[in-house]
Amino acid sequence: MESAAKFVSDTLAMWWRDTRLAAAFLTRLPLAPEGAGSGKALADAARAFPIVGAAVGLAAGAALSVASWLGLHPLACALVGLAVAALVTGALHEDGLADVADGFGGGRTRAAKLKIMRDSRIGAYGVLALVFSVGLRAAALAGLPGPGSAVLALMAAGAASRAVLPMVMHRLEPARRDGLAVGAGRPPREDALTAALLGAALVLLFLGPAAGAATVIAAAAAAALVAAQARRQVGGSTGDVLGAVQQVAETAALLAAAALVAP
Repeated sequence: MESAAKFVSDTLAMWWRDTRLAAAFLTRLPLAPEGAGSGKALADAARAFPIVGAAVGLAAGAALSVASWLGLHPLACALVGLAVAALVTGALHEDGLADVADGFGGGRTRAAKLKIMRDSRIGAYGVLALVFSVGLRAAALAGLPGPGSAVLALMAAGAASRAVLPMVMHRLEPARRDGLAVGAGRPPREDALTAALLGAALVLLFLGPAAGAATVIAAAAAAALVAAQARRQVGGSTGDVLGAVQQVAETAALLAAAALVAP
């Protein structure tokens, strides 16, 4: 009996540590446990990415609900929620999306694309990518039946869009010899699958079978598309690529949820 209790306690402690480490990587919250500087530790913590994504979605949903309670238009409420999500994450994923759009759109060679992606300045492709990303997500949220549905959609999309990251990290080689993708490490296949299954379970819990399944499929397809482009354009993954994967997957997930959540 004591051994079983210790096993449960140790398992919960490991999941809590992984969740804190994942939160330190995916957000700007000061939650990193001891050993957070280890790439292997971060790769091993990737299974907890969907939990952090759902938490970010919950924070965004809370802000959206407050805005709705104040009587703001649904589109304004959606933008408030997305702004809070960007604040929590430090706009980390949005920055990656803009850099990837600029690099893939403006560079002629692999080296040129990678150089543009490291440039802190933003170009026309990056601006347009952010405009369409925020616009489509806000429109999808505003079209949902009410703030309750929007909160669940944000949590589902947050979980789904982070659940696909470990598999992308596992499948793609780092495009550079240094940088975030190298430092983060490559999660074992088992942890990548755990993250994917956990993310799918959370989405189904939040949205139900029909809308949940469509949301999972949409997020996975979007992530696969961006990953395939990254392999073709720059030969693998970077921190910016991971940010772009998250943003495109979240946008696809919210659009799928908005199309299928019953009014």
